[in-house]
Amino acid sequence: MNLAHNMICSSDRWARRVERELVPWGLAEVELGDDVLEIGPGFGATTRLLVRQAPRLTVLELSDRYCRQLRGDLGDTVEVTQGDATQMPYADDRFSAVVCFTMLHHLDPAPLQDRAFGEVARVLRPGGTFAGTDSLGVGWLFKLIHVGDKLAPLHPDRLPGRLEHAGLRDPHVDTGERSLRFRAYKPAAA
Repeated sequence: MNLAHNMICSSDRWARRVERELVPWGLAEVELGDDVLEIGPGFGATTRLLVRQAPRLTVLELSDRYCRQLRGDLGDTVEVTQGDATQMPYADDRFSAVVCFTMLHHLDPAPLQDRAFGEVARVLRPGGTFAGTDSLGVGWLFKLIHVGDKLAPLHPDRLPGRLEHAGLRDPHVDTGERSLRFRAYKPAAA
């Protein structure tokens, strides 16, 4: 992330928005279960909320710097793994839920997003949930804070098909003013 993006995502204002709007909206009516994976937590504003909701929380973060910060801030309340969402270092069928908030648009080009969706389907338990939010990529300010960053906004109309192609079922996508939320499920074992 560039400097402007870093400043925004580490701000108290962003943390308040995450707590009051983003996470409650993104996880409305979502059952997390007992072992949750968050992908791409960045500075951890969402992680600080999830740790209160999940009996066991693991985060997967690409940036070594953010991993060190998360470990320092959250201690042993969260298992922090440095790694890539397109090649997750976890066993098949491990997690009861996988969540992510405003990070998928950083996976560019779109085939990387699809690889991450496939990995989510692999690491989810049968019946597990994939849920979260992302930015719609609208407005000049959003584009400005991504100058020099990867930016591949999700298309809400195409997302359900992409999730199904990855092996997830019953995809549901809603849009708000600036964001979308999604959820889909790994089919239960037959």
